[in-house]
Amino acid sequence: MIITAAASGIGRVVAGAFVAQGDLVHLCDIDERALEAVRTELPSVRATRVDLADGEAVDEWVQAALAELGGVDVLVNNAGIKGPTAFVEDVTPAEWRESLAIGLDTQYLTTRRVAPVMKAQGSGSIVNMSSMAGVYGYGRRTPYAAVKWAVIGLTKSLAVELGPHGVRCNAICPGSVAGARMDAVIAAEATDRKVDPAVVQDEYLSGQSIKRFVEPQEIADLCLFLASPASSMISGQAIGIDGHTEAYHL
Repeated sequence: MIITAAASGIGRVVAGAFVAQGDLVHLCDIDERALEAVRTELPSVRATRVDLADGEAVDEWVQAALAELGGVDVLVNNAGIKGPTAFVEDVTPAEWRESLAIGLDTQYLTTRRVAPVMKAQGSGSIVNMSSMAGVYGYGRRTPYAAVKWAVIGLTKSLAVELGPHGVRCNAICPGSVAGARMDAVIAAEATDRKVDPAVVQDEYLSGQSIKRFVEPQEIADLCLFLASPASSMISGQAIGIDGHTEAYHL
């Protein structure tokens, strides 16, 4: 399997889950220190440093991974950044473009190389990381929300194209995920609004039926399911893993 931005956070847990069931894993990330940790802890994994904002570098990495694997059964498009926390008039064009380049363009770049291989072999599963921000509007996070909505459109379109060839494509839409990234999101919003981070966290939880953050392992488990024969008739779906969002954070 191939997975982007997987040396830490959600991606690292997902990669570890596939390794645990005996799969060959190729991953990339920009953080060399985190990559070294992966190489030590998961020696069977091929971990490559790639700047995901560099389209040519992404393309070269995917082609190299495909050549080494001799095919691929699973692609997990995990890459994305939180982007700026600001009203739209305060978001710079550079921040906007960076959010789209890493969160959306990488999914196109990986899929355009993987799709022909999966079509030729008549099987495969592509899992694109979206978000509940791809279902609801997300004030002060417009670049992030725009990317995650676009990911769902990409996913459904790929399901149409690839389904006749036995290839499935689904999007995962996590809610708030426990970990350093969500901590940073909450801290940035708290600073922007001049409130305590605990206030922001409580607001996120107040809109959920199950009032806790998602654990990364729960996302990994969903990826494993979507890659397995047990999900052979599931395609084109945007699947929430969020404790049921009743009202999205404002």
